Amino acid sequence: MTQPLSNKLTLLDWLDTQEDNMVTLLRDLVNIDSNSFDKAGVDRVADRLGEFFDEQSIPFETIPIETHGDGMRAVVAGGNGNRPILLCGHRDTVFPTGEVEKRPFEVRDGKAYGPGVADMKPGLVINAFIMAAFNKFGGHPNPIVGLFTGDEEIGSPTSQDVIIAEAKKARLAFNSEPGRPSGNIVTKRKGGIFCHCDIYGVAAHSGGFFEEGRSAIEELARKIQALHALTDLDRGITLNVGLVAGGQSVNTVAAEASCDIDIRYRESADRDKILEKVHEICQKTSVDGTSSVIAVRGEFHPLNPSTQSNELFEVYAKIAATRNITIKGEHSGGCADSGFIAGVGTPVICGVGPIGGNYHRADEWMRIDSLTERAKLIAETILTLTNQTTKTGL
Repeated sequence: MTQPLSNKLTLLDWLDTQEDNMVTLLRDLVNIDSNSFDKAGVDRVADRLGEFFDEQSIPFETIPIETHGDGMRAVVAGGNGNRPILLCGHRDTVFPTGEVEKRPFEVRDGKAYGPGVADMKPGLVINAFIMAAFNKFGGHPNPIVGLFTGDEEIGSPTSQDVIIAEAKKARLAFNSEPGRPSGNIVTKRKGGIFCHCDIYGVAAHSGGFFEEGRSAIEELARKIQALHALTDLDRGITLNVGLVAGGQSVNTVAAEASCDIDIRYRESADRDKILEKVHEICQKTSVDGTSSVIAVRGEFHPLNPSTQSNELFEVYAKIAATRNITIKGEHSGGCADSGFIAGVGTPVICGVGPIGGNYHRADEWMRIDSLTERAKLIAETILTLTNQTTKTGL
């Protein structure tokens, strides 16, 4: 730390000069394949972030995780006994290993393109530069913790406990998922459950011994129809069978089949009811001689605004307004780690990362000029709350 934190304009002005450096780091991160199941790739993203933190003299630690990307925790020290401010982001993407070779990072007409260029590698970049800014200009009375995890796109099965533990200690949190294409941020999200169902039948030659077979695929087809029928758009409940597999050959009655089920819900009270119905459908036998097993493989909690998170949003939005930027809070059907944070009562706002769109698609994009803009909004919100006593004690 080289200077006392006496002039917030100094810190914000420094961030304003860092667009080229942010783009450089973003290019490096995007050009690393980091599918959720590619542990080596996800950990290479952490290695590159570690190089940045070493350059900035910011200490960090690795939280070993055997099956997915390791956790990474960086800290800019604050006052003794003060609760940390938490900056969150995930390093994994939905894109398969090899995607970077097909379409590496590029910039066209003020927008960046590439795998994970919006969701959510630019969020990692601004979190890292926000920490660097505070470290450079005297720190903050609250420690600033950057948590960079590796399996969010599959429900954070190995990172959830790490996120919750950090959230319980935090004063407040920012989750730097991408800003909406409108420029808004996310103040409410659905909860989600990812389930896997295996169906077992009896194999038989489909011509000579058809009647001896018991088709797992037929059983799966019936289950899919029943599962999709649970969708209730008015209540914000959706069921989607997004992956299916099964069969051995076209002339064999299928002995095995499987599916992956995405459940989304708006209200916490609906969670147990809808999951019970899904279990009933998956365990019920429609085709005699078949059987099924269902398992939950990942789950997100809903992000429902609290009084304190609403107040955090109001501070953020007012700061944006002083810069002639209008930002509103949006509801999203997508899930995120912010739900775990809200679930333990920690005030959090989400979607505060750079502005982008077409997430999870080959034409995913991010606005270059929003890198410094979004970094400064988070940093100024933190600075504004330094000595401010709010109505809720935020």
